[in-house]
Amino acid sequence: MTKLDRLLAELCANGVEYKTIEEVVDLVMGVSPDGSTVSCEPLGIEFHQGKTFFGNMLLNPSGQYTSSPVKLAKADSIVMSVRAPVGDSNITEREIAIGRGLCSMAGKAGLDTKFLYYWINASIQIFKKKSNSATFESINTNDIKAIQIPIPPLPIQREIIRVLDKFTELTAELTAELTAELTAELTARKKQYEYYRNELLTFGDDVPMVSLGEVCAIGAGGTPQKGNIDYWKNGSIKWLGSTVCKNKKFVDDVIEHITELGLKNSSAKILKCGTTLIAMVGATIGKVAFLNFEATTNQNVAALYPLDGSRLDESYLFYSCQKLFPQFAALSSGGKLAIANLSFIRGLQISLPPLAEQKRVVSILDRFDALTNDITTGLPAEIIARQKQYEYYRDKLLTLIMKE
Repeated sequence: MTKLDRLLAELCANGVEYKTIEEVVDLVMGVSPDGSTVSCEPLGIEFHQGKTFFGNMLLNPSGQYTSSPVKLAKADSIVMSVRAPVGDSNITEREIAIGRGLCSMAGKAGLDTKFLYYWINASIQIFKKKSNSATFESINTNDIKAIQIPIPPLPIQREIIRVLDKFTELTAELTAELTAELTAELTARKKQYEYYRNELLTFGDDVPMVSLGEVCAIGAGGTPQKGNIDYWKNGSIKWLGSTVCKNKKFVDDVIEHITELGLKNSSAKILKCGTTLIAMVGATIGKVAFLNFEATTNQNVAALYPLDGSRLDESYLFYSCQKLFPQFAALSSGGKLAIANLSFIRGLQISLPPLAEQKRVVSILDRFDALTNDITTGLPAEIIARQKQYEYYRDKLLTLIMKE
């Protein structure tokens, strides 16, 4: 019998009492200050307005401050998102100001705040199901107050905290070791891949250089009006942004879709399977992706497709565009925002060997790409597996005190 089993038998022979959040929690709902009072200068108090959650327990600094009268989350309280994604939470070690997308919670007498934090993370679906909007996930004050939580005696709460703190620490250590090991291997493979890719795509003077505009149809996409629900709700047409451009062959993280009406009333276009995508702005500028399905993109992505498949292979185009990255990177010199346009892309040149040679190069690079991305996929997969293992034992532990 574990210590927790003994405590449950001794202190909760008749089960665990449930109370509402309103009864046992100091709840503060955030209020956003006037935008003119928010600054990156460290004046006033640190301000958080949502989307500050990164899977770790402690709240990261926001880098924003406000001098306006605001709602405060006190030190050692929980900061939780009340808008999409509802239920994401951290513990803040310092007093901060919170915007209207957040709330703070601290346990009153008889409820340890860290126990509450672990319970929220194990019961996040309870908060999500309270969402009061069909189009935008959010939860209001009264719904939060009405949620019931188990309140075992403090010795049981603290034993659960002790076990979960230890398990959290071990999980973090294992994840850090695994990340370092796999990242080093991934870096080595990528360097090897880039070396052989550049060698295979370098030809003698007998192979002509052609501009992309000579051999490709090149265009950009568009964004249907975000405020029009008819353009987005229940959409079935894949819609991609520049973040899918990761220098990987194939796209694997489609998260948004548009409707036929959204397609019709925007400059978005359905792109063929086999289209090469190039990011034209920001942190991903010059990075590429290869469509393995039909999709649309926003205006920050260039789409390239061979004009003549007997002259230019789709996959060869993708790999050739990877090699062009330094020319995009040069656009960001001087600290200015890196932006490319379609005219710039049309003028970039690639080597154009005979089609048979293109296909030979592609067959080799496809194998290298697969080897590199095996470990790229394996890195997050292993980390996710560790997280799921942690969540399984956390939930199993907290289930001991739940209602039958």
